[in-house]
Amino acid sequence: MKFIAVKITCLVLCLGFVSSMAGQYNWQLSKSKDGIRVYQSAVKYSNYKSIKVECTLEGDYDKLIAVLNNVSGQKEWVYNNKASHIIKRVNPHELYYYSETSLPWPMSNRDAVVHLKMDKDSLNRFLNITSVSVPDYIGEKNGKVRVTRSTVSWNVTMPTAKTISIIYIFEADPGGSIPAWVANMFADKGPHESFKKLGEILKK
Repeated sequence: MKFIAVKITCLVLCLGFVSSMAGQYNWQLSKSKDGIRVYQSAVKYSNYKSIKVECTLEGDYDKLIAVLNNVSGQKEWVYNNKASHIIKRVNPHELYYYSETSLPWPMSNRDAVVHLKMDKDSLNRFLNITSVSVPDYIGEKNGKVRVTRSTVSWNVTMPTAKTISIIYIFEADPGGSIPAWVANMFADKGPHESFKKLGEILKK
């Protein structure tokens, strides 16, 4: 009985945690094109909106993992990516990398140091991916504004043997002097373009 009570308590706590996480968002569809849906949500702790992407692309877990492991290839599909490189590889599914994003003049380019982890279920039921900024991992670079806060989560499943279904959630503060209202106006363009190009790469 004691063991059952412990299990019930854990279940209640987990459900409460999931409920609180879901409750912090109020997703509003911002863009739906090319089979890619982009949502935005205001959050209490930031003036910058959170972004969610939902899409189904051709491919499988291993193809997606290969694309994400090819950090220097981000410029081929990540919107406005100027350059990226691996700083440290922990194992085949975990690494730290540096990335620079181009912004139009007179704004300074943003750069970020990211800790990427990929966790594939042993029974191939899901692939979970997290990317979290670690701004102090290396020193700041002249002429660039370091992104101090960014978090990304991917929940990936395979509805068929040849397709992956993705739920992607992104939160960040770009730092510097970009007004939040300006960033929010164009917040759906980058995710849509990135996932459209990602779909093209996964088809190859």
